[in-house]
Amino acid sequence: MSQAPAVLEQDLSSRESRLEAVLENVRGRRGEIERGRCVPRDIVDGLVSAGLYRATVPQRFGGDGRPLSVSLRQIERISTVDPSVGWVASFAPQGANYFGALSPDRLAEIYADGPDVVGAGGLFPLQPAERVPGGLRINGRWKFGSGSLAADWISVGVIVPGDEGATPPPRLIVLPAEKVDIVPNWETVGLSGTGSHDLVVRDVVMAEDWSFVRGGAPQSDDVICRFPAMALAACAFAVVGLGAARGALDAAIDVAAGKTSITGGPRLVDKAYVQHAIAKAEAALGAARAFLYEQVDGAWAAVEAGREVPPRDRMALRLAANHASRAGVEVAQAAFATVGTTAIFLDNPIQQFLRDALVVNQHAFLGEANYEAGGRMLLGLPPSPGFP
Repeated sequence: MSQAPAVLEQDLSSRESRLEAVLENVRGRRGEIERGRCVPRDIVDGLVSAGLYRATVPQRFGGDGRPLSVSLRQIERISTVDPSVGWVASFAPQGANYFGALSPDRLAEIYADGPDVVGAGGLFPLQPAERVPGGLRINGRWKFGSGSLAADWISVGVIVPGDEGATPPPRLIVLPAEKVDIVPNWETVGLSGTGSHDLVVRDVVMAEDWSFVRGGAPQSDDVICRFPAMALAACAFAVVGLGAARGALDAAIDVAAGKTSITGGPRLVDKAYVQHAIAKAEAALGAARAFLYEQVDGAWAAVEAGREVPPRDRMALRLAANHASRAGVEVAQAAFATVGTTAIFLDNPIQQFLRDALVVNQHAFLGEANYEAGGRMLLGLPPSPGFP
């Protein structure tokens, strides 16, 4: 049941205050999050309280049903404080989108206790599922289970009998989190706090209709469920890189404004190359953001009007996400280079923002192959498999 507009507006104002309180908490705990290799449960609970996980959930399940760009801007904002927290938060709209490929009955079960559902998962390597009485028996181990330690539901990648072939479709099956073991082995140079540990499932049987093909046809008519899944995921990851860049650039501006040379030379803020670098980085970041949100809002408007997003527009979404991710790295690198040795110390946030932006950019959804695939479409050639 949806809220009356006045009530929702008041609730949104309250949630804004709660989100700011969460970010202030995160700001003081960045070191703890990185050392602990996960986002603590109390911070995830704070994001839930701030309405992050219900933002794009359909109103019929008690969610806000807000446009995707609203959620992406929240994720970007969180990432300006700690990109690891932003990365975990990025699965909020992804879950609302992916779950739409479940049957209506299973989707209702997901939201039976309300819209504040925390999802996570690991798709690869795909593991064979065995068809048995009662459904599918799941066994295996998966990588990159970001945010799984605080999840309610966890999805893992499976190959279902009948899906075999040279390139079986990536299929996910959704399990209650308590049926999944988490192996703490996430040791990385960046996004260290995402808790992207391995996931292990042993002899769990789930009804087959808890599975769905990633990016397959939605079984729900809700707008979030009909938004192109692969493009949505790419954009959700890309805004984490944009947030990391914003955090690095703001920190560099603060350093430049207060730093004097140890050699007695001009202040950093008075040096022409610093002024040039800061302005150029600001322009690059703003341009990348504008391109991404323009494509997201255009695609959302099409879906909201009952239309499918055509392949060329889906391609533009993927290119915008790729471009945003790379701009995030370039801006963070510029921030790091501009302030000199100040940025090399582990207690300076610029180096962490840079490391995090670099790891965002390594994700397959944001890889260089997407430019090749986009170029093929722009040149009138057949699209690459799985693109856009």
